[in-house]
Amino acid sequence: MTPEAPGPSDRLRARFEAEALPFMAVLYRVARRLARGEEEAKDLVQEAYLRAYRTFAGFTPGTNCRAWLLTILYSVFINRYRKARRQPEFVPVDESQLVGDSGLTPTLDTSVFEKGAVDEALAELPEVFRAAVLLVDVEELSYEEAAAALDCPVGTLRSRLFRARRLLFGSLQDHARKTGYLKS
Repeated sequence: MTPEAPGPSDRLRARFEAEALPFMAVLYRVARRLARGEEEAKDLVQEAYLRAYRTFAGFTPGTNCRAWLLTILYSVFINRYRKARRQPEFVPVDESQLVGDSGLTPTLDTSVFEKGAVDEALAELPEVFRAAVLLVDVEELSYEEAAAALDCPVGTLRSRLFRARRLLFGSLQDHARKTGYLKS
């Protein structure tokens, strides 16, 4: 028996593994900041790679695979975000937290104190501003690539970046004052 030559699907899979899989850490890093949670970020990356693999035959070799994957990731994120907004939020209630007829016992969320000031300020940004900053300032995509990923004109992207950076500056300036790094 002679071994069979690799078929078209084997070659496509090998090309996908060589070109797309090296960007998994990049996608996960962006997904964590978009989703604000480990498990949701993992789901986003998995769904993005699944969609990328299904459509990889249409990917043009030699173009920016990272930008293409980030476009898919953002699309997956925005679809989930929109779907989640249409559904009611379910909150589990633990009977031990109930206090008579007055409602729930207030609890302190200590995870807020464990985050860095920059991450916290970034998380507070509106989603469209946060996505623009992540793609351009963190992932260093060009304005054109980031605009394509966000499906908006370059001018809109620039406007979002300007506003996001201004909001980040104000938030971090407030944090610096509160912690004593900056005098009023």
